[in-house]
Amino acid sequence: MFTGLIEEKGKVVRAQPGRLAVEARVVTEEARIGDSIAVNGVCLTAVSVSGSMLEFDVSPETMKRSTLGDLRPGQSVNLERPLRAGARMGGHMVLGHVDGIGVIREIRKLGGETVFRFEAPAEVMRFVVEKGSIAVDGISLTIADYGNDWFTVAVIPHTLQATTLGERSAGSGVNLETDIIGKYVLKFMGKSAAVSDDRMLDLLERGGFLE
Repeated sequence: MFTGLIEEKGKVVRAQPGRLAVEARVVTEEARIGDSIAVNGVCLTAVSVSGSMLEFDVSPETMKRSTLGDLRPGQSVNLERPLRAGARMGGHMVLGHVDGIGVIREIRKLGGETVFRFEAPAEVMRFVVEKGSIAVDGISLTIADYGNDWFTVAVIPHTLQATTLGERSAGSGVNLETDIIGKYVLKFMGKSAAVSDDRMLDLLERGGFLE
């Protein structure tokens, strides 16, 4: 499990069908073959570790369901190691399982923040709620507003600098993963159930998600 707090930006060295090589500095510390690393929000297994170089096998299914197939040498990627047991969790629960691919439709400055507007598929939007969490290319972000097929997030300067969002432009594709809690709630309640706020809060409390 990950938290959506990016540890560093790595650089793509090789991007071939079924194989991805990334140069990194932080996440390679103590890295071993078989370790999980989130690359732009996709949980991958390291199959080779040599100095600052990490290599991953990427399955056809992963290539299809994420933007990893669009990566090119020289591009930056967001990297995060799994959460250690007992460590402080600063973002939200991110599994590294992409729900869908979104597209940046607008980037605008608003005071000291930058507001991104994303277009997202229905399988993502069904779990989007105002002030809820979402992982965009592995980055834990808070939803500011949303509509039928879009949502916005406000990004602070630090996040722009520390992640690939600062290098993105309108039209770029991104990996999206919604909050796992919402998926379980929908499963428990039934897909066709009309859930009020009070019922939702009661379900979360009974499930141990609220103190």
